Amino acid sequence: MDSNSLFYSLELVAGSGNTLNVEKRTALQTSLVILKKNYKFHRVLFWGKILGLKEDYFIAQGRGEDEMKDKKTLYSFNCMDWMLLAPATDSVIEEVSKTAKGSFVGDPSYVYEHVEIHRPGGRDDAIQEEVVTKVNEESRLAVTVHQIDEEASVVPRGAYLKSPHGLVQINRSFGGLSHSEAGKLDNFLHFSKAKNLKKKSILEMGDLNPAIDFLDVLSDDIPKGEGSWSLQLECASRVLVLRSLLWPGLTFFHLPTTPQHGHIYIGDGRKNLDLPFMI
Repeated sequence: MDSNSLFYSLELVAGSGNTLNVEKRTALQTSLVILKKNYKFHRVLFWGKILGLKEDYFIAQGRGEDEMKDKKTLYSFNCMDWMLLAPATDSVIEEVSKTAKGSFVGDPSYVYEHVEIHRPGGRDDAIQEEVVTKVNEESRLAVTVHQIDEEASVVPRGAYLKSPHGLVQINRSFGGLSHSEAGKLDNFLHFSKAKNLKKKSILEMGDLNPAIDFLDVLSDDIPKGEGSWSLQLECASRVLVLRSLLWPGLTFFHLPTTPQHGHIYIGDGRKNLDLPFMI
């Protein structure tokens, strides 16, 4: 959610329970402006909140010239003091997936441990070796934010443009989807590097506009279509709301015929791995 319209945007997703108290909203209104200035971001978004047993993590993201590549993530406990998160590398993602389980504690220095028993050479009579993997919660936080961005961040079709040089920027002429377009998952895209576009046939690619159709559509998600998303019209059919069933707590909104859109995550940071069995 863009920090410039945060108060207004939070009201539009309040039906999901995704809201903040007046104290946190007021703190964010001040601190995100300072954050934008200190880091020289083009704009700042309030990403959401990950719930912990001791403390909750409030997440913000700063965007640069390229909306997709020039991105930094920060976290805070009080919505005033922000700490920068390191990028989630492939090695860290692998370590976190093996090691960090259960609820977030709410302590960035908390260490998760995972012990594996190895037998050199695979022989039953070989001496067992214990391999201990350790990862702190700050790394887990970075990986969780990265995975939610990759799998559940949403934008309407046409809201962003990709230049011939590969630069991804906001489409200033985007006026919003029509009411009929807003009712179709095909018109909503993942704001992450495309994975399914190369799998499309030449005939399908011929119908696409490379300037705006450079992202994967939500209707290609597995489980297919609305097996992964809940699509509803709320507030007397004025607001289109999408909720992720894979990452419960991720809510996207769009006001048809206007450029207003955004998403927020408020949840425990755990993926719904049972989703394929719930369909």
